[in-house]
Amino acid sequence: MTKRAKTITAVDDVLLAQEVEAILGPEPEKALLAAVSSERHQYEPRSIVTGFIVGVDDDSVVVDIGYKSEGIVSIEEFAEGEAVIGAKVQVMITEVLPSGELLLSKRQADLQIGWNQVLGNNKEGDRVRGKVVRKIKGGLLVDIGVPVFLPASQVDLRRTADVGDLVGQEIEAEIIKIDAERKNIVISRRKVLEEERKKNRETLAKELQVGDLREGVVKNITEFGAFIDLGGLDGLLHITDMSWGRINHPSEMVKIGQKLEVVVLDYDAERNRISLGLKQKTRNPWEDIDARYPVGSVHEGEVVNLMNYGAFVKLEDGIEGLVHISEMSWTRTPSHPSELVKIGDKVRVMVLEIDHDKQEISLGMKQAEGNPWDTIRERFPIGSKVEGVVKNITNYGAFVEIAPGIEGLLHVNDISWTKKLTHPSPEINKGDKITCVILDIDRERQRISLGMKQLTEDPWIREIPSKVKKGLVLEGKISKVTNFGVFVDILDGIEALLHSSELGGRKVEELSPGQTLKVKVLHIDTEARKIGLTLRGVA
Repeated sequence: MTKRAKTITAVDDVLLAQEVEAILGPEPEKALLAAVSSERHQYEPRSIVTGFIVGVDDDSVVVDIGYKSEGIVSIEEFAEGEAVIGAKVQVMITEVLPSGELLLSKRQADLQIGWNQVLGNNKEGDRVRGKVVRKIKGGLLVDIGVPVFLPASQVDLRRTADVGDLVGQEIEAEIIKIDAERKNIVISRRKVLEEERKKNRETLAKELQVGDLREGVVKNITEFGAFIDLGGLDGLLHITDMSWGRINHPSEMVKIGQKLEVVVLDYDAERNRISLGLKQKTRNPWEDIDARYPVGSVHEGEVVNLMNYGAFVKLEDGIEGLVHISEMSWTRTPSHPSELVKIGDKVRVMVLEIDHDKQEISLGMKQAEGNPWDTIRERFPIGSKVEGVVKNITNYGAFVEIAPGIEGLLHVNDISWTKKLTHPSPEINKGDKITCVILDIDRERQRISLGMKQLTEDPWIREIPSKVKKGLVLEGKISKVTNFGVFVDILDGIEALLHSSELGGRKVEELSPGQTLKVKVLHIDTEARKIGLTLRGVA
């Protein structure tokens, strides 16, 4: 080597040494070892590195992270449109294969970065916003950048039927616990709602005035009403303030969770008690009741309730009147209103009386129809014949229906001219269709007297006096036995008494119904309608 060549080489060595020193420092050996160690540490498992996408196929994405070999990420970890060649991406090294290849995960890198950001930016007591992802055991999973746990007990102010209703919604909550080691965060939506409720309560307590219209949510339903959440304060909507009309249970008007606009009826600030009304938003139908339903006017209504003493009839929403059982029919006396009407029936009623103080209306059904007793004498003149059905039997007679709802009494003494009856049967029985004569009508007391024997001529006027003479011996059949004697049928149903004193030595116990006897007419009393018999002097 020439001297010039040696000189150039020496100069080059000096320049190289200076360049190395500029890059690596005065101790290049240590710097190189540190660089190698740093590179080794950078590519250890669980490390997060930045790379570029250099290849994409159906199953995987190839990422160049500056390592001696490229890494592979499952394509499922990329959102649609993210896996683009040349795109910059942060990934986590999950495994270094013996071949030198790297298995990478974008999802785990995102999760770790998210945790670092959340833990770095938040602490217990901070508020966060996130989207409810899904329902899990014991509560909900919420994404606030990382998945966190919202217990069911912390979802709302009160236990809800299904916390899953919040899935897909964005909520605000407070961090109540952070476990950095386990990467576990617990949040509470309830705390946020309680704070808002407290603020609303304070504001509402200052602003609330009787007569205000307020919007609230039905919180709870009881037998006597519903509690309405006005946004910090609860008010009672009593069942009597829900509707001007009749309701049997508050659930007919409101449902839990329903939004309502209500009127503030009363507010006790010291006791935090609020009375609310719903019906007060509409006109009170009782305000001009006399103009719309004057006494004596007739209207159509609907039967809405039945009681032992009568039926309630709705004339319109909020206006119901009572038809007392005694005001239902001119001709019938039911033991219960259900014998004449049923719930849902349309009926014509007359307004009988209005009590404004009690807000009660007395109605009558029978007054809305013509009183059949007003024309009863024209329809059934005394002495006219009528046909009817025996509806009821008593000891003293039979009740006969001669027209729908019109019954007359056939007394036991008016069944036969000749027979001494103590009961209508067996001459007539319930259900029999018979013909009678109208004997008398008492319109005021609504009573009709009927007669059956009056259909034929009285045999005591002509027939009996001409056929039965004192001293006449006849053959008859015993029809009835009593302790004072026996009655004997002597002439086609005409009965005469054979007294025990006229048995001629025989005893009553020896005689029986159906037995034939020869008897003598002892005496005749046509006015008293009696014939006396004797066995004395009868051969």
